[in-house]
Amino acid sequence: MSEKDKKSEDSSKSSDKDSKDKSKDSSSDSKKQMEEDSKSSAEREGNCYCGKERNFNLIELFCANCKCWFHESCISYQIGKLVPFMMNYVFICKNCSNTGLESFKKNQAMFPQMCITAIGNLMQTSIKEGNPRFTFSKEKEIIPFIEAHWDGMTTTPRRVTQSWHLTILRALAKETNVLFTCNESQEQYGLIDKDLAHIKPNYEQMIKGGHIKVTDMGIQSSGSNKGRGAKRKMPGETGVVSKRGRGAGGDAAVPKLPAHGYPLDHPFNKDGYRYILAEPDPHAPFRQEFDESTETAGKPIPGWLYRTLAPSHVLLALHDRAPQLRISEDRLAVTGDKGYCMVRATNYVGHGTWYWEATIEEMPEGSATRMGWGQEYANLQTPLGYDKFGYSWRSRKGTRFHECRGKHYSEGYSEGDTLGFLIHLPYRNQNSYVPRTFKDKPLVKFKCHLYYEEKDKVTEALKRLQTLDQSQIVFYKNGKSQGVAFQDIYAGYYYPCVSLHKNCTVSVNFGPHFKHALPTEEFPNVRGMWERSEESICEQSMADVLYLTENSGKLKLDL
Repeated sequence: MSEKDKKSEDSSKSSDKDSKDKSKDSSSDSKKQMEEDSKSSAEREGNCYCGKERNFNLIELFCANCKCWFHESCISYQIGKLVPFMMNYVFICKNCSNTGLESFKKNQAMFPQMCITAIGNLMQTSIKEGNPRFTFSKEKEIIPFIEAHWDGMTTTPRRVTQSWHLTILRALAKETNVLFTCNESQEQYGLIDKDLAHIKPNYEQMIKGGHIKVTDMGIQSSGSNKGRGAKRKMPGETGVVSKRGRGAGGDAAVPKLPAHGYPLDHPFNKDGYRYILAEPDPHAPFRQEFDESTETAGKPIPGWLYRTLAPSHVLLALHDRAPQLRISEDRLAVTGDKGYCMVRATNYVGHGTWYWEATIEEMPEGSATRMGWGQEYANLQTPLGYDKFGYSWRSRKGTRFHECRGKHYSEGYSEGDTLGFLIHLPYRNQNSYVPRTFKDKPLVKFKCHLYYEEKDKVTEALKRLQTLDQSQIVFYKNGKSQGVAFQDIYAGYYYPCVSLHKNCTVSVNFGPHFKHALPTEEFPNVRGMWERSEESICEQSMADVLYLTENSGKLKLDL
């Protein structure tokens, strides 16, 4: 080989070597860059959309699904008035949401939660001012902070009196050595866990309590509070709009309460009438023809084209209540007003053995409650047990009431107690358990919603009342049976009912996660009220199909 060829070959090898070295360097740089990106991504994990660290001086929300923290300024959803270190909410970030939209729901805060939030903010303020403190005066600092930020801390209406100050003191004393530390000489309280990063919603407890649920798509709120821009749903989740009773107000008397897309108003209160919320029935014949026809404009809508709304969860009814009662945003707590008045649940039972729970959250001096089971005609402007349609257990002296007659039953109950309410209704073959469809009733339009209008038939209902053999109602206090309260009660459909006197606050639990186990030893077939929601939907659908089938060929549009 000539010297020229050797030089050419050496040059070629050198070029190949340089090329390989460059490729190797490039590959190394690329790998290094990927490692840096991965490291950067790992560092960002657990932080906000912006990738920045937490800032205890700002309001931040904790996602229930990915367990990440998000700054208020980075969240597109309008969360309203809040304070840092809150624990009573459910937040889903847009990365975890099925719709790509954030969702947020603020719950009613318990007083221990409010105390933790207050102390957390006071600690952070002292740190920011350069004078870190860990204990604070209950009278001079904790209570004033809660009073100043009440609307941002809880959905509970602001108290008119100062009786809640005593409740705050009880909450601090009860949870001392559990959540709080106490300097008795100076009457100052602090947190046992002084790491502010640990103050966050207890989503595990919310799952157990049924406030949020775990699905294949992740954690979701059990409510229907959607992110901004979500499609509005048809109104629902309400039962009979019953506005009977002394003092029941009309449209103006109903407080503007959050209802997650459900109508807050009701038709004008005609004496002796009630109103049942309706929605379009997609299975009704001629439905599309009616919707698209211009000849139907201005004409009454046939009732058989609609159906009654079947609630998807058992909750406290927004309309089937005395209007002066205040229902919480999640519809699982109610606060009284002045005199005795009542709220029913959205679902009823007609046969079988059923159970639900209630916890006395607040019972200021002079307030009281009667709770139990009532029919649809039980007067909302009276205590439960005032008439023949209700059976109740009173907090004072533990008296049981029916038809205004009180009899000794057990010891009373008070703030902090959890009560159980069981009803046993034997099945009778001669009874029809198919729910009414109301499709033969006229429809009334009120503020974009349609209602079936029906006359109250209290006199006829009283004449039809018959005792149901072997039926009974049993009450429980903190998991222990108080014995049979009522036997051979009147046959009919019964709703869980809560009646309150003055500013008493009661939270309800329809299941599936009860504080105390179901009494299966005494009643092997007992079921939680939460099961009635799906069962009621099936029953109502069957009743609608039966009506349309039986009236096939008779239902025509007057075009």
